[in-house]
Amino acid sequence: MAIFENKNNTFLKMKIAELFADKNLKPKAKTEMLCKMLVEKSISIDELIAFAQTAKDPIKATCIESLEFATKQNPSFGNEKCWQFAIENLTAKSPRIKWESAKVVGNIAHLFSKKLDKAITNLLINAQHEGTVVRWSAAFALGEIVKLKSKHNADLIRAIENICHHEEKNSIKKIYQAALKKTK
Repeated sequence: MAIFENKNNTFLKMKIAELFADKNLKPKAKTEMLCKMLVEKSISIDELIAFAQTAKDPIKATCIESLEFATKQNPSFGNEKCWQFAIENLTAKSPRIKWESAKVVGNIAHLFSKKLDKAITNLLINAQHEGTVVRWSAAFALGEIVKLKSKHNADLIRAIENICHHEEKNSIKKIYQAALKKTK
C-alpha cells in the first residue's frame, strides 16, 4: 500500500491512482482509506477533488463518497471547492455521483447558507429522479437546508410539501416531514 508522505500534487495523484488500481482492495476499503487520509490530512480536499475531476464515474463516486464520510465526521473539511464540486456533480449522469454529492451538500450546507440557490435547484430536480437512493439523498440535503431557516424557506417548504404529496416511498417522506417539523 502506498504511503502518502509527499505533498507534491503529481505524486499524490499517482498514489491515489495506485490506490484505485489495487485489485486486492474492495471499493469500500478504498473509500475508507481515502476518508482516513483526508481526516489525517495526508491528502487535502483540493487534491482529492483535482484527482476526481478527471476520473471515470465509479472512481469519482468513490472519491465523493470519501468526501461525504469526511464532511460527516467534520463538516469544516467542506471548503468552497468541495461545495462547488458537490453542487456541480448533482447534475451528473451517474446516480451514485448524484447521491454522494447530495450527501456532501447536506453535510456542509450550513457553512454556505448564503450560496444555496444552485444547490436547491439541482436537489429539487434530483427529488424527482427515478432512483430511490437519489431521491433519498436529495431529501436528506433539502431537509438539512430547510432546517437552516434561510431566505429560501418559504418557497422551499412549499416545494417539499408538494414533493411529499407525490412521493411514493414513506422512508423519503419521513425525511422531509422530520425536517419540516424543525422549521416550526
